[in-house]
Amino acid sequence: MAKPLRYDRHARRRMKWRKISEQEVEAVLAKPDIMEKAEHGGINALRRLGGRSIKVTYKDLGEEMLIISAVDKTD
Repeated sequence: MAKPLRYDRHARRRMKWRKISEQEVEAVLAKPDIMEKAEHGGINALRRLGGRSIKVTYKDLGEEMLIISAVDKTD
């Protein structure tokens, strides 16, 4: 079973501004095209979804995943 997701306030704001849904965040985390280390021990997961390139930054806290940010990187 997948770990529960917890969204911090910054992530919620970014998602609202960029019109990124929780379902899109979950899809990126379930099957990322690219994963890379982020600052401060986080992980960046990137995936193309429906013509958009979405990057989700998160930390794995053991019991749960903390979503830090979500950005639409489409040019």
